[in-house]
Amino acid sequence: MNSPITYSFDSESTNNSSAEIDTILEQFTKKEHKYNVVLLDDDDHTYDYVIEMLMHVFGHSIEESYIMACEVDFRERVIVFTTSKEKAAMKKDEILNFGPDHRLARSKGSMNAIIEPAGKK
Repeated sequence: MNSPITYSFDSESTNNSSAEIDTILEQFTKKEHKYNVVLLDDDDHTYDYVIEMLMHVFGHSIEESYIMACEVDFRERVIVFTTSKEKAAMKKDEILNFGPDHRLARSKGSMNAIIEPAGKK
């Protein structure tokens, strides 16, 4: 049987303070919570609008975007992206600022979206 390997560490030989090391370890071990960007259905935007918006804001393919457009129409909501809370909020704002659907006169603004913790149903 092999002997366990031991490591010694001279704290004076490093440039990091104990507080800096604790911060680095906390960031390394901290599990980042993920958030879903959820697109909500309405009757003021066409499938073409939804597809274009999803391709523009998220870089989804036309096929992915079409499937999501169908799902939001059928289920009244669809998860379009999962990421960090900060990026999810930024992407939600991009949806909210995308503008009206020029194909429909009744469309006065963007679609609505929310963010929620991933794993929530």
